[in-house]
Amino acid sequence: MPTLPDTPVASLTHRGVTRWLAGHPWIYGGDAGVADDVPAGAVVRVLDPRGRCLGQAFHSRASKIRLRRVTGDERPVDAGFFRDRIAAAAALRRQLLPGEHSYRLVHGDGDGLPGLIVDRYGDYLVTQFLIPAMEERRELLADLLVAQTGCAGIVNRSDSAVRALEGLPAEKGILRGEVPDPVVYREGQVELAVSLLHGQKTGAFLDQRENHIVAGRYARGEALDCFSYAGGFALQMARRANRVTAVESSAAAAAQIRANAVRNGFDNVEVVEENAFDFLRAAQDAGRRFDTIVLDPPAFAKNKASIPGALRGYKEINLRALRLLNPGGTLVTASCSHHVDEAAFEGVLQAAAADARCDVQVLERRGAGRDHPVLLGLRETRYLKCFVLRVL
Repeated sequence: MPTLPDTPVASLTHRGVTRWLAGHPWIYGGDAGVADDVPAGAVVRVLDPRGRCLGQAFHSRASKIRLRRVTGDERPVDAGFFRDRIAAAAALRRQLLPGEHSYRLVHGDGDGLPGLIVDRYGDYLVTQFLIPAMEERRELLADLLVAQTGCAGIVNRSDSAVRALEGLPAEKGILRGEVPDPVVYREGQVELAVSLLHGQKTGAFLDQRENHIVAGRYARGEALDCFSYAGGFALQMARRANRVTAVESSAAAAAQIRANAVRNGFDNVEVVEENAFDFLRAAQDAGRRFDTIVLDPPAFAKNKASIPGALRGYKEINLRALRLLNPGGTLVTASCSHHVDEAAFEGVLQAAAADARCDVQVLERRGAGRDHPVLLGLRETRYLKCFVLRVL
């Protein structure tokens, strides 16, 4: 069924057409002509220079990204469309993660729903409406999510800085039902309590859920977890390591780690409230040694201009970690900066190993969990890099 004839249009340049047909779903302002009266959030028909329809996209006015592809045909982008896309995303998670109850339910462009993030923590959902098209439809989307999942409550965490680029204010609150604080969820054999309304991102870092569990399998001896947040890595390692030192600069997050350690019955977790850079430097000066180290820092590169400084930061912490590891020790190291791609991050790790004068094996190259599908053609959806390394 075609779209209605009064649907506004966007005309692409030849460069925009090339980008669209190559599979990249974002079209920037210089490559898309849209009438001045088309509001932000509207669905537009995308035309090539000859007037042929290439599909449909969400229109943004404030953002440099003028169009975000929604579909390659002319089907109506209505309530039924969103219902079907949400149902497809939910079905994929049931297939990939049978029996799991905490995961990313909708991953924006990766699930054909640009600007919409939905994380599930058991009976509760956390949403982010990051572009005008999703913000305008948030009540509809909330209704559809309740119908699809039967959730008891939905938190709106649309307080991401990304919204400012779209001309949208930061917002957060309870969107549906009631949500306890904290919410308890499981990652493998570990229980974690997090605040969905006040924690970082959507309460926790579900993109690292599978990597948390993998790190736990490698853990042994003296283990160190830097930038620990709520202890996702530290508590998995505590199941196998003799002792885990969790380094976290936030007092509130450090308290979470301690509470989560008690919740799981771990008495081998020491929480240190300190800047991770300072801790690593002092540990090296003191001659401390570890058998397993995890580095999971926040994004060092917020934009392209900050890439050089980010690379220096990544090199410093990884160099110090390699110098702290015993021979045969394991380093699990991550970067969530999408401006630093995997090749650049691997180059930093190679330079750090050279300066540490050690030979390093790559045991695994990992990314975000399977509930964060990467859209082929949109490398920005492959933002998380995680290497498992072993010092020979």
